[in-house]
Amino acid sequence: MAARDLFGMEMLELRHVLDEFELPKYRAKQIVEWLYHRGAADFEEMTNLPKTLRELLAAEFVIGKPTLRDRLDSSDGHTTKFLLEYADGTAVETVLMRQPYGNSICVSTQAGCNMGCVFCASTLHGMARSLTVGEIVGQAVYINDVLREEEQGKVDTVVIMGSGEPLMNYDNVLGFMRFLHEDYVLGLGYRNFTLSTSGIVPNMYKLAEEGLPVSLSVSLHAPNDELRSEIMPINRKYHLADVVAAAKHYADTTKRRVTYEYILIDHLNDNEEQAEELVSLMQGQLASVNLIPINPVKERNLLRPSKARIEAFEKYLKNHHVNVTVRREMGTDIQAACGQLRNKHLQEPG
Repeated sequence: MAARDLFGMEMLELRHVLDEFELPKYRAKQIVEWLYHRGAADFEEMTNLPKTLRELLAAEFVIGKPTLRDRLDSSDGHTTKFLLEYADGTAVETVLMRQPYGNSICVSTQAGCNMGCVFCASTLHGMARSLTVGEIVGQAVYINDVLREEEQGKVDTVVIMGSGEPLMNYDNVLGFMRFLHEDYVLGLGYRNFTLSTSGIVPNMYKLAEEGLPVSLSVSLHAPNDELRSEIMPINRKYHLADVVAAAKHYADTTKRRVTYEYILIDHLNDNEEQAEELVSLMQGQLASVNLIPINPVKERNLLRPSKARIEAFEKYLKNHHVNVTVRREMGTDIQAACGQLRNKHLQEPG
């Protein structure tokens, strides 16, 4: 029988597991302190536990924290990309962005992605598998440990926008947010989470009913069905009007402003015609648009618009009373777009 993983186990479950060995409940509190606040990677480090107990835990359980496979730091020191590996060899990317308002991380929810968006590196090798609650938590805790060791604070906000489609791994993503919310883990408020989706309509409605004030970000990237289906195949299943209706329902239900992410691709979706259509989509919504000049992926041959075209698109939206921003770029020198570092390692021999 495989050893059970204590990492990512809820407190009640952990106490129940320890009951099997007739251990006092306070031991659970000591263990989670080591797991989530003191960076323990093995039981031997838990020095306030008796040696016999450490030996028992090591014989019966594992600590399934990821290990570092690669790390890239941007030249300005604001962005760090981590390639983290799990016990089965699966690796995912997690990005730390040191913002003026605190430390933000972008976590992955699947290893790879099968959404097939033409502008994204994550989908080039398809999806290996979805991640468990503990594996997603492991990304956040790993970076929190790094920040503590480097005396740079803690994780303040979490963006669920790395590799994978979060709403296709719904239960584990929801479990991840609830777990990080617990005081014995990171104690993050739900308002400090932003979840990004390509538009999995049924689960957008489901998330709205959870009663959590999580910010929703929708990967839009085109203002009509024909173009969106061309660059985002998921649109053939969940059409644009249905995605926008689900997003509007989310905003109406949660009273949280929805952000529409719009990657600008040169002469593909950045013309005035598309800007006009986008203005029409935004009418009557509690929403804003975040314009993202594409971070080119060499395998895709899609180009970044000129500064003039970016500014013209933004100006058109502003002149028509759309709340719009252009994303401040971070980590371009370390290929901080999702999937690029993982793909590099997948392509390496042996």
